[in-house]
Amino acid sequence: SGDAQMMDIVHEMRTRIVASPSFTGERVLGAILFEATMDRDMQGRPTAEYLWEVKKVVPFLKVDKGLADEKDGVQLMKPMPDLDKLLARAKAKGIFGTKMRSVIKQANPAGIKAVVDQQFEVGRQIIAAGLVPIIEPEVDIKCPDKAKAEDLLHAEVKAQLDKLPEGQLVMLKLTLPERDNLYADFVKHPRVLKVVALSGGYSRDEANKRLARQNGMVASFSRALTEGLSAQQSDGEFDKALDQAIESIYQASKT
Repeated sequence: SGDAQMMDIVHEMRTRIVASPSFTGERVLGAILFEATMDRDMQGRPTAEYLWEVKKVVPFLKVDKGLADEKDGVQLMKPMPDLDKLLARAKAKGIFGTKMRSVIKQANPAGIKAVVDQQFEVGRQIIAAGLVPIIEPEVDIKCPDKAKAEDLLHAEVKAQLDKLPEGQLVMLKLTLPERDNLYADFVKHPRVLKVVALSGGYSRDEANKRLARQNGMVASFSRALTEGLSAQQSDGEFDKALDQAIESIYQASKT
């Protein structure tokens, strides 16, 4: 079918990125996979196994089913009725953690609370399955009062982190904030394994500049990583462009 063909093309591009000599655990900590990517092979091995065994890159799985319609200035995640089955499959395939995304579009306290409550509720289910959840309440970079939305988000996330029992760990994936080092206390929080930044539609250059000002945050860029890569490039051109992208993002992550 057309969908399967499209997925084959997408998988080829993903494989090309991961198989590139510049994509290794030296500069790349983890990779977030779609379910269809997890279920396929790379270089003749299951993708998660190839990532960890060959590349020394930690595999994560995107588990959400997309976004619900906007309400109270936010988009919650759609229900995930088969999540437990998916988590069991992921665990069996050597996946370390998960990622799930909600979006905050307005500085609406009720909406932001609902987003964070849902993220941590599902997060606890993921922890119970033996995986580490990446909690991702994205603040839309076009949010009219982005700084206020981020302050509200910070308060809600902190309240949830402080309630997590000892030994339960999460990661946080957050939009690059308007106020530098807003999330510095999360970087040091005993329940937080890592705080990563999403590029959110900023260009790579802008995302790197903003990230370099956030101490202890590292990049989890998708759009900003693949900017400038194309299927038409020769292997040499592709590897060079990817190497430059990874290096610039790595340097911005080191601060």
